Amino acid sequence: MRLVYLSPVPWTSFAQRPHKFVEWFHARSGGDVLWVDPYPTRLMVLEDLQRWKAGGGSATKQSANRVPAWITILQPRSLPIEPLPGAGMINRLLWKDVLQGIDRFVAEGECLLGIGKPSELALQVLDRHAAVTSLYDAMDDFPAFYRGISRGAMAHREAAIATRVNRILVSSSMLADRFTRCRTKLAVARNACSADTLPPFNAVRRTLGRPVLGYVGTMGHWFDWRLLFALAEVDPSLCIRLIGPAYVLPNEPVPANIEFLPACDHEAAIRAMQEFSVGLIPFKCTDLTASVDPIKYYEYRALGLPVLSSRFGEMNLRDGHAGVFLVEKQDDLANLLRTAMAYQCEREEIQEFRTANTWEARFDASGILH
Repeated sequence: MRLVYLSPVPWTSFAQRPHKFVEWFHARSGGDVLWVDPYPTRLMVLEDLQRWKAGGGSATKQSANRVPAWITILQPRSLPIEPLPGAGMINRLLWKDVLQGIDRFVAEGECLLGIGKPSELALQVLDRHAAVTSLYDAMDDFPAFYRGISRGAMAHREAAIATRVNRILVSSSMLADRFTRCRTKLAVARNACSADTLPPFNAVRRTLGRPVLGYVGTMGHWFDWRLLFALAEVDPSLCIRLIGPAYVLPNEPVPANIEFLPACDHEAAIRAMQEFSVGLIPFKCTDLTASVDPIKYYEYRALGLPVLSSRFGEMNLRDGHAGVFLVEKQDDLANLLRTAMAYQCEREEIQEFRTANTWEARFDASGILH
């Protein structure tokens, strides 16, 4: 079996769920993959310009020579007008080569059509290949990323795709709740971590010296700066290290014990995490984060780190789990932080966590290839 995968992220971005999905598919089926990069599915906003000026996270790009021989990449051209009426007809002129490339790929043999993000292109591909088995892998609440006309258009496209596909795979409990009307074709495959990118169990160690509370990832409008500032005030001797692009910064002065480091590739990020005493996930509780199962949780715990997190999305369901410390109220931060920093993770616990939370285990359990 072969796979056409319309991805929500470019192939050249740092490895995420879509990359792991196609790697798993190839490992299990031996089939080739036609990867279709995303294109703008909403009207331009100010944050797009800010991301462009910041380099769009180019520091985390993969090198071009990492494209396996079994993957072919298509890059659709489009105008950023998709939410507007008639946009699909206009952009279809620019998609001619992409649509023909997909047609040829599907014609070569048994195929699975994977939709990683709702789009007009995805709907047109589903229409052209209605007889092909199809899957929607919902890794995020995509409408929640948008506003106004773009949000409404995305919600409409997602509903249309959910109706047409044969299977729906979701990454969190909240996303599963959104698709209860499609429960006969619904499966949950939460996020996971890549065991092959982690250091050996006997190399995992807690750092000595000055404690470091660390976060690796993007800092956008969902990032809870107020919580971070409160942590900085609990103990000014602590170092709070933030690694990644900051697209939304606080309007007030940053405490002296908070330091910023630039985005880095995944290998460097794993090395940086090994210097943490506690892994942070300080997200606001919003419509967007309500559907999030953060991959950094799995990476932190797979390194034996305690996790200090706000109560959002799938993290809210991990209350009482080993090594997880959820913020109830900010006036109890000092005690919660002391408890988190005192937590010790045994190597057997790390091994068990890694075995249970691999991408292979997640996608195997979903049953989508059976």
